[in-house]
Amino acid sequence: MLELILGGARSGKSRLAEKLADESGLEVVYIATSQPLDGEMNARVAQHRARRPAHWALVEEPLALARVLREQAAPGRCLLVDCLTLWLTNLLMLENSARLEAERELLLGCVDALPGRILLVSNETGLGVVPLGELTRRYVDEAGWLHQALAERSQRVLFTVAGLPMVLKGDAL
Repeated sequence: MLELILGGARSGKSRLAEKLADESGLEVVYIATSQPLDGEMNARVAQHRARRPAHWALVEEPLALARVLREQAAPGRCLLVDCLTLWLTNLLMLENSARLEAERELLLGCVDALPGRILLVSNETGLGVVPLGELTRRYVDEAGWLHQALAERSQRVLFTVAGLPMVLKGDAL
């Protein structure tokens, strides 16, 4: 089952994904896409680590997400990816601009066939003002296109606001 969990910054999307993973009763593999390159990001990573159960496996992969999903997905296992927008940012910052398109196509090409439960967490960035800079506009565009493609493939799509989940597609919580 593929589930997409969207929300703004500090909306509760990661906490919701962690709750769903924990309540699934499945073996959980947390796939972290962040690259903690500064003190503030290190603090965020530490906060996420402290919240997660110690028995969850952890895979850190900032770029080759589809490869990791294919390697880790299995019946009886829940993969929690946090988060797609950090993954997208990592790819946008590469000098090789073709890598983003290639990795996105690999991701979209594999999610339908993955066994087990897959929880994808991502920031919804398309609700605000159109950014002024070229890179930030591209980021918002790429995130929006990725979310649309994944929502189409997902069995359930959730949107979180103020810690409250709203079901946009699929079964109620």
